[in-house]
Amino acid sequence: MIDGPYFVLIVIGVVGTGLVAGVFCAFSTFVMRGLAALPPAQGVAAMKAINVTALMPAFMLVFIGSAVLCAVIAVVTFVLWPHEGTVELLLGSGLFLFGSFGVTMVANVPRNDALLKLDAGTPEAAAYWSTYVREWTAWNHVRTVASAAATVSYVLALS
Repeated sequence: MIDGPYFVLIVIGVVGTGLVAGVFCAFSTFVMRGLAALPPAQGVAAMKAINVTALMPAFMLVFIGSAVLCAVIAVVTFVLWPHEGTVELLLGSGLFLFGSFGVTMVANVPRNDALLKLDAGTPEAAAYWSTYVREWTAWNHVRTVASAAATVSYVLALS
């Protein structure tokens, strides 16, 4: 049985990865569909505003904090190598670090940066918008599944 401070770390990991999964799930299931239904200039302007707002401390604390926590859980797991939950803890950490945080850095952020450089009402922005929505959302599905799977993996480690 995992207990003490290690247990607390994992419970916080469950909460953090679960919160991130929820945010990503919201974007995959209705936010991006709503934005895509807007005229391109409005959709681009709204998404640019969302991307700027996402960099505020409230979300960054949960997202980056969860990534740091997952890395700590992985290191502690390697050091302690508990009799129970080792595979689940390492799997959960890997899923979040690579499938959520890593995908964000290599797939979603570059698309956000490209969108940010465009003026919302221009033909270039309108032309890029449908590609952006399709590609960004596809990668967001990956982040959603990876974050949710990390949460489940951490919960299984505690059971």
